[in-house]
Amino acid sequence: MTDTDGILSRRVRAELRKLPAVDKLLQEPEIQALVQESGHEVVVESARAVLDELRGRIRGGDPAPAREALIVAVRERLLAVTSPTLRTVINATGVIIHTNLGRAPLSAATLAAMREAGGAYNNLEYNLAVGERGSRYEHAETLLCRLTGAEAALLVNNNAGAVLLMLMALAQGREVIISRGQLVEIGGGFRVPDVMAQSGARLVEVGTTNRTYLRDYEQAIGGETVLLLRVHSSNFRLIGFTHEVSLGELVALGRERGLMVVDDLGSGSLVDTAQFGLAHEPMVQESVAAGADLVSFSGDKLLGGPQAGIIVGRADLVARLKRHPLARALRVDKTTIAGVQANLLHYVRGEATREIPIWRMIAMSQREIESRASAWAAQLARMGLPAVVSEGRSTVGGGALPGETLPTCVVALAAPSPDALAKRLRQATPPVVARIEGDRLLLDPRTVLPGQDDDLLCRVHEAWQARGEGEDE
Repeated sequence: MTDTDGILSRRVRAELRKLPAVDKLLQEPEIQALVQESGHEVVVESARAVLDELRGRIRGGDPAPAREALIVAVRERLLAVTSPTLRTVINATGVIIHTNLGRAPLSAATLAAMREAGGAYNNLEYNLAVGERGSRYEHAETLLCRLTGAEAALLVNNNAGAVLLMLMALAQGREVIISRGQLVEIGGGFRVPDVMAQSGARLVEVGTTNRTYLRDYEQAIGGETVLLLRVHSSNFRLIGFTHEVSLGELVALGRERGLMVVDDLGSGSLVDTAQFGLAHEPMVQESVAAGADLVSFSGDKLLGGPQAGIIVGRADLVARLKRHPLARALRVDKTTIAGVQANLLHYVRGEATREIPIWRMIAMSQREIESRASAWAAQLARMGLPAVVSEGRSTVGGGALPGETLPTCVVALAAPSPDALAKRLRQATPPVVARIEGDRLLLDPRTVLPGQDDDLLCRVHEAWQARGEGEDE
């Protein structure tokens, strides 16, 4: 060891000695307060982790921190351990059903119903009229049948689970015919052929990616064929030289050959999207009316409720699904049932576009959006930010209505580094997620919920003020 190394070593040892032992650190009044709030064990764990990290930094040449900095470090470590990682986010992207941001925000009535169901005992599986065991499925089933015209209905945990259950219960070991143009991949890399393979059903592909005819189905039907499956291409669209078989044609063929017809709508809607200037999204009522034996769709996309997979259709087939062992593995809990029921009641009362957040966003007028954007821009300008109102487009998202957008007005901030500004917004409390086009950061009022305006503008101002070197105008 050289003399220099010896001096450095002595300095390191001197700095290390400045760090208190865990027991002594715990005696600090501020740390004692943390113990009272969060418990002894987790505070000790946080203190040890901070001290271990500081020892490593000191050995790397850093000085020991002051007392106040050490206490702050313990408090921040404790906060990271004890705070939930699932946080409320302000969605200023203009993507209405944003899969990465939790899809559909729930209505006030839906949230209240879920809170009430979770906070007390209820008649989940108890028939109050006769004082005997009841069925958890009946709470939403009556509403779903009323709204769709189906004979029976069933809730499971999501639409992929619904498809898996239908195929396993009705077609395991048998053949299911599907058009090659409908072998889609949904979010997270899950593919329809993979789901079908897990069910034990044998997949028979017909037609080509862009053109499938009724004769393709007719020629593929064999002795082992039990089901014709249609899958809605929720998150993409084929245009140009295309042809597909209508659901009505499949139903007619199924009845002629004694085969079941299942329609997987993916998102599924109970409201006609065409009235808002969008393309017509297939409606559940239409599939039931066309004669599909079973129809499946999501509860948390265009329905606007909690995550669920919903199956409606023939009573005898739904009864078979309810009896299948997989139905228990996929069943939903009391809070989900309460939420789905409350959300469906908005449709029954004819108030969906007023009470369900995603429909309120879709139905929002251009005048309302422009007024809100102008108010934001004016307030940000008073804070010294170069905010301007600009025309833009919002997206439905969530695998529904691919390529369809709605006109909107956005607040645009021309920033030297929009990526850096967007990152600071994501790290704010609450986090703000915006979108970037060129050298501008855009804030779309359509997807910012009522009551979030002040938080949004304060976070934008703070993020703008915190820009670093190289970001100044």
